[in-house]
Amino acid sequence: MAYDAITDVPGLRVGHHTDRAAATGCTVVLCESGAVGGVVVRGAAPGTRETDLLRPGNLVEHAHAVLLSGGSAFGLDAASGVMRYLEARGVGFQTRVARVPIVPAAILFDLGIGDPAVRPDAQAGYLACLAAEGGPVAQGSVGAGTGATVGKCLGMERATKGGIGTASATLADGTVVAALVAVNAVGEVVDPESGRILAGARAADGKGFVRTLEVLRSRVQPVEEPATNTTIGVVATNASLTKEQANRLAEMADYGLALAIRPSHTMGDGDVLFALATGSTASTPPLTALGAVAAEVVARAILRAVLHAESLAGVPSARELAGAA
Repeated sequence: MAYDAITDVPGLRVGHHTDRAAATGCTVVLCESGAVGGVVVRGAAPGTRETDLLRPGNLVEHAHAVLLSGGSAFGLDAASGVMRYLEARGVGFQTRVARVPIVPAAILFDLGIGDPAVRPDAQAGYLACLAAEGGPVAQGSVGAGTGATVGKCLGMERATKGGIGTASATLADGTVVAALVAVNAVGEVVDPESGRILAGARAADGKGFVRTLEVLRSRVQPVEEPATNTTIGVVATNASLTKEQANRLAEMADYGLALAIRPSHTMGDGDVLFALATGSTASTPPLTALGAVAAEVVARAILRAVLHAESLAGVPSARELAGAA
């Protein structure tokens, strides 16, 4: 059964830990059998862990999980809980004296809503692992998307709720490519087909949205604060890829952000996209086809993140705004 989710890639499980009272959380993608990893970091204000390890030329080939977390740099602590979970199950890179789980991670800034003193910690990461399943994936205001917001060029008082979303596609040869994305952008989320803004900076009268580009053109200094945003995610496939190809897949899939978030990769965003290739199928389509489809599923995952989001901590969702229109 296909779920139109990243769990359509065999061997992947997704778990969320959600703290709605504090408006924060984290999400883990488990690949306990190991997956060839890659990464692209294009935002100007990233918060990451183990990204250098994923680059071509470095020793370790496989990751065993990827963590996406709220809590700004504090949230990187949640990766320790993921490591504890994997270590207890004998999962990790074999060294002479121990298995060391490889858990790349990235964070987004969600301290602007909810309780900024509460951030995902090691226990939150561990609980996300315990909740991990291989079926349908909860979307919207859960996990790393709990405190996510979008459209902040006019300040948080005009922002709209962001979230986490997922999507997948199957190529003619049976290769699956999928994405999971937590959307917390400076800019607005736009339907690439119609150009319509789905979530962004709200107009002063509450009717519709203001385009960030128009604000940037008219102001020397926009309201949004630096380093307080970020869209992070994972693109995954069951194709067999080398480390170099996995990194190229991440780079090509990253264009999905530009399709659905305008503008993307700003000075106030720490955008990061990981790639995982499990190699569970003998088929390996041309990387051009795989990357092009990956960009499309990343864009769809971004749209779903805001369309599934719920209003939280005083920030209205796209669904609430559409209902009031």
